[in-house]
Amino acid sequence: MSYLLQHGFFVLNQRYYAQFSFFFRRLWLSFLGMKIGKGTYFHKVHTTWPNQVTIGENCAFEHNVYFKYDGVWNTKSCIQIGNNVFIGTGCEFNINTGITIGNDALIASGSRFIDHNHGTELSSLMRTQPSTDAAITIGNNVWIGVNAVVLKGVTIGDGAIVAAGAVVTKSIAPNEIWAGVPAKKIGDRK
Repeated sequence: MSYLLQHGFFVLNQRYYAQFSFFFRRLWLSFLGMKIGKGTYFHKVHTTWPNQVTIGENCAFEHNVYFKYDGVWNTKSCIQIGNNVFIGTGCEFNINTGITIGNDALIASGSRFIDHNHGTELSSLMRTQPSTDAAITIGNNVWIGVNAVVLKGVTIGDGAIVAAGAVVTKSIAPNEIWAGVPAKKIGDRK
């Protein structure tokens, strides 16, 4: 009897309640301007400006993905995600200029994408200096490991792999494997 109650609760919670809440979450975010492709499924996401986010078809997002657009409201979509993309739990997109993610990308839990930096001149406080920023581009069929950090101006080529915990400060050519802090090339896909 205990098994039946536990299993029944699990099925109700994970299957039916999740689908029910997703329907209303998708409806609400679409109303606020987020563009969401067919077949895309996500749990709870956080966003400062939903109209800045465009998500392609058949994407899967785990819990607590955060889309933080640092600029003021505008009509342009600065966070663009392609089709068949997976984004793991707790990923953060802290964007000032823009990020583009290609099709079939895999982004593991805890990864961070930050396209801007504070000024570092000695003449004034760092927090009052204008930021320097440059867009991030993630190619098609890219795999980014858990807790990786991708910084401003980086382009990750098609088919590249970024190892867990890497801090990417330079662009990566297609089909290369990078790891470390700061990330360096450690091999090529074969």
